[in-house]
Amino acid sequence: MKHKNNFSDPLILSPGQGRSYNCGTMTAIFKADENETNEKYSVSEWWLEPNSEGPGAHQHEENDEVFYGLEGTTSFLVGDKWVDVKKGTFIRIPAKTIHDFANNTNEKAGVLNFFIPGGFERNMPAIVKWFEENPGSK
Repeated sequence: MKHKNNFSDPLILSPGQGRSYNCGTMTAIFKADENETNEKYSVSEWWLEPNSEGPGAHQHEENDEVFYGLEGTTSFLVGDKWVDVKKGTFIRIPAKTIHDFANNTNEKAGVLNFFIPGGFERNMPAIVKWFEENPGSK
């Protein structure tokens, strides 16, 4: 259920709050999206279970992404190179850049994501459905 906010109102969420989407061994929690940001950006947490793959290599034609390591180590494919993103690591992925992420460790890993401009959350119901219909796949 979507709700409209006054874009000038502060938005405060406690840990774990937001719109949660289960994608197999990956969970996304949207903190702010087009409803709260007037489609300017979306902010989400992405959590990966130990030794699990992410969304698969992809690119966004018109959207930049920023990731920030929250917990554990998440491996990111950026172009043709894999880099490890640990807690406190910042990474910016420009539009039209192939990227992916995965957790190759034995501990849970999480990253904070800024998607600019917003609107990515519109894809989440279809992504969740795909993971439900393709268990064990990415």
